[in-house]
This record gives sequence, C-alpha cells and structure tokens, in this order.
Amino acid sequence: MFHLRHLLLGVSTAALLAGAAAAKDDITVGLQLEPPHLDPTSAAAGAIDSVLYSNVFEGLTRFDSAGAVIPGLAKSWEISEDGLTYTFTLNEGVTFHDGSTMDAEDVKFSLDRIGAEDSANAQKALYAAITEVNVIDPTTVEIKLSEANGNMLFNLAWGDAVIVAPESIEGIKQTPIGTGAFKFDSWTQGDKIELSRNENYWGTPAVLTKATFKFISDPTAALGAMMAEDIDVFSGFPAPENLPQFEADPRFQVLIGSTEGETILAMNNKQAPFDNVKVREAVSHAIDRQAIIDGAMFGYGTPIGTHFAPHNPAYVDLTGNSAFDPEKSKALLAEAGFPDGFETTLFLPPPSYARRGGEIIAAQLAAVGIKAEITNVEWAQWLEAVFKGKNFGLTIVSHTEPMDIGIYANPDYYFQYDNPAFQELMTKLNSTTDPDMRTAMLGEAQNMISADYVNGYLFQLAALSVAKAGVQGLWSNAPTQATDLTAVSWSE
Repeated sequence: MFHLRHLLLGVSTAALLAGAAAAKDDITVGLQLEPPHLDPTSAAAGAIDSVLYSNVFEGLTRFDSAGAVIPGLAKSWEISEDGLTYTFTLNEGVTFHDGSTMDAEDVKFSLDRIGAEDSANAQKALYAAITEVNVIDPTTVEIKLSEANGNMLFNLAWGDAVIVAPESIEGIKQTPIGTGAFKFDSWTQGDKIELSRNENYWGTPAVLTKATFKFISDPTAALGAMMAEDIDVFSGFPAPENLPQFEADPRFQVLIGSTEGETILAMNNKQAPFDNVKVREAVSHAIDRQAIIDGAMFGYGTPIGTHFAPHNPAYVDLTGNSAFDPEKSKALLAEAGFPDGFETTLFLPPPSYARRGGEIIAAQLAAVGIKAEITNVEWAQWLEAVFKGKNFGLTIVSHTEPMDIGIYANPDYYFQYDNPAFQELMTKLNSTTDPDMRTAMLGEAQNMISADYVNGYLFQLAALSVAKAGVQGLWSNAPTQATDLTAVSWSE
C-alpha cells in the first residue's frame, strides 16, 4: 500500500491535489440556533427553516435569493378575475423522500391542516382566507378564498406552507420527509443535523451529496471552528467583530447582505406598566439605536423606527418618532406616574444581537430609572415562556419572516397589541391587489404602530456569513430564514 501511494505521489502531486479539491462534494454549515423540532408547519422558530427550507421541504411557491416569489412544486397558476380562485398546476413525477407520490391530495391535506381548528401553525392567520381546497386531478389543485388576497402567492412561499404527506405527518418533528433536493438522514440533538442528496429529485439535482448543519451557539466557539476550518460556512456569523479578520484572510469570503429581520425590544402591551402608551414611548426614547448597532453588531445593521424592512420599497423612515432623548423619556415616565422609574424583566434568547444588545439596552434604561432584570434563556425556554406564555415585561428578538407587519393584527401574539383600527387596515390590505393602494396602506400601518410605540424598534439585522473561499452559490441576502444549499457547490 505504501509503495503504491509513494509511486502515485511521485507522478503528479499537483494533479492529484487539484483532483481532490474538485471532487469535494459535501459541506458543513455552522448555525447558532438549533431547531426545537423539525416541522416548519407547526412552530414559530425560524431555526427550523434555516435547515429545512427548500433543502428538505418545498411549497407550491418559493422565495429566490432576491426575495421574488417563483414556482415551487406548482409549475404554474391561474387566478380568477375576482381574485377568489387560484388554480395551480403541479410539476409531474414529484415524490416524497420515502418514495410515495406527491400530488394534489397532499396539497389539499397540507393546506387543510393549516386551517384546522387544532392547527399549531404559527402563521395560521396568513391562510385564513382559504375556504376550500379542491383536487381537480392529481396535478391540478384549486384554492378558493373568502376574499381576494394580494399576498397569497407570497404567503404560500413561507416555510409554514410547505407540502407534507399524511403518511409521514406523525413523525415529522423528528423525521421530516419532504420533496426537496436533500433528504433528512439524522439529528444528533445538541450537535448536528445531517442531510444527503435526494437522488430521485424531480427538479435540478443538488451538486452537493451531503450537508451537515452543526449547532454552535457560543460566538467564541464559532470563531474557533471557522478559523480551524472545521466548518465550511457559518450562516449568520455571531461574532461580527471578527469579520475584518476573515476579510483579510484569503482562505475565507465574507458575505454581507440584508435580512427580513426586524430586531425589536418587544414590550408586553397587556402587562402594567407597558399597557400605558406613555411608558412605551418613554422606553423608546431611552434607547440609543446606534449605540446598540455599534456595540452589539459592530456597526452592521440599519436603524428602524417601525416593523418594516428598509430595503422594501414601501418602507417609511420613522426613526425620528423615537429618537434617543433620555430627558424626554424621564418626563414621560413622570407623566405616566413613574417619576422614579420602575422595575421589569428583560428576557434574552441566545443570539448575539439579543444577549449583547440586551446588556446595552439595560444600561440605557437604567439611565432613565427603569431597572430591567436580565434573564438569559435558551431558545426552547423563550418559545415556551415568552412567545407562548407571554410571561415577560421586555424581550429582544429578531422577526425574520418576510413582510410580517400583519402580526400586529393578532391581539394574541406575544406582545399582545390589540388595536381594532390596525386589524381593520390589515383586513383591507389583504383584499387589495392594486400596488399603489397597498403601498399607501403599508405606510399607514407603519405609522400606526410607530405612533402607538408598540415595541422599541431597534435595527434591521444584517445577514453576515463567513465561508471558505471555494464555496459558491450561497445566498448573501436572507429574504426568508433559510440556508438554501440547492445551488451550492465548490469551485474547481
């Protein structure tokens, strides 16, 4: 064995090494957050989509890297003139990873399941207008709406609307079976998820044969793993202060893009004293956004004054409504009956923007008399106690779903904002298809929540990823929370 190897090395080391480099067809991706389970249709955690969106699960439509809605499992569609009937033509020859056929029956099952009474779908409200789903034939499905919805194709592209099969739904949280270019192999909880190429994929097959997602929550460990080249890509790199180090190193590339992540200091609008708009306004004026962007994100991030992405054409810059003004903040607290401030809780999930940003915000609030007691929680605890239990005063989280201002129309949503005028506006928006009218309504919606100081609006999260120099085809922007590997390969 030794002689043969020795002889081969003598032939042409360069040629062999080049061959080895060209042959690399697997990838290891680092992520900070591990999913709580693996069913994107029954949880709010974006971490599920980070692994599975497009890779394992697909919807009728999908987002491309620029955020445009493009065909997915549906190759085409027709919309009736009144906007109430959508007829989708499905791609033929699509199978699930267990070999079973994906057809119109599965589409009906998936969409009916979202609207069911016992549905755990986090975005159920987006699909509330769907009144019936009819199977015309195996590759044709008809969706009927109670009212026209200008966002329906966009909503169907969310991870919450991926197509699943009744046969595999029972075990979906541990064993996800989709139609995507990769199939699920294994999940070692606390460590990694492994996927492999779906050799029977109906569309353009993936170039990579294997993908491993490693979960590394600690920023220092993320830096170490990347520098040691133990991982090939870190999507959403949690230590932005180290990016210049990677930029200066020819072994790596740094991808800086935009996300849909409105990072907010959420306030519990039903819990005293945050049920008082003056208190919420006081909190908003106590915050120095730029200090948070500089201190927690090392300058990466765009200040926002409402729950809307600055790169969206309908964005209105309302940062002036909640400009940093500690004196105004103190005056508002006194008017609200809290001349000496008050005490509250501040729950911080694992991401760096929350943990690091939380320390800075707590200091800024203390300067006006608000004592926020920090509790660091793991993601599963945050989802249970804060998101579901609504047991918090303040919390920091980035809302990474695309154009999700509609969450403010749900009074049961965790920050519990209940404004009938806003709810009515969203109902009107959903049934409007005229682009100019929609833009005007979206502007009105942004103004409304900014004027009500529903939450402290901090910044739009930047998409910061580090990859080895040879990786190509990664998304630099994050129009939805996803690590789409379907077009990723290694340069030769």
